[in-house]
Amino acid sequence: MKALLQRVSDAKVHVDETLIGQCGPGLLILICAMQGDTQADADKLATKISKLRIFTDDAGKMNLSVHDISGEALVVSQFTLAADTSRGNRPGFSAAEAPTEGEKLYEYFAAALDRLGIPTQTGQFGADMKVSLTNDGPVTIWMES
Repeated sequence: MKALLQRVSDAKVHVDETLIGQCGPGLLILICAMQGDTQADADKLATKISKLRIFTDDAGKMNLSVHDISGEALVVSQFTLAADTSRGNRPGFSAAEAPTEGEKLYEYFAAALDRLGIPTQTGQFGADMKVSLTNDGPVTIWMES
């Protein structure tokens, strides 16, 4: 799985002008299931993200996890993280998992974060979503399982 994490003060996702997910201080996580990914990959990535020390402590050092700050997560599916731009000018997305399995892994990943004690909301898989956020830092981190 591929994930792009953004440390946020807040984030929201709308579909057809309806708010469907949001979070306060914590993480906006854009996620893409790749061909061959499993639930074990999703568990590994969720666990790593829950422990990643990217929030500042009282001394101003990035030393706290989203769990440590009692933060929240907004997880949004984004198959374009699988983009292959090595040839031509139009990205290819053939490395992304098929939609049916990709949706299952997306939902499983979000549930895994929630099971780890991080309140988690989601976007809507396959929808045209409008995502807004206040990036805190900014801190943006790329991860793969």
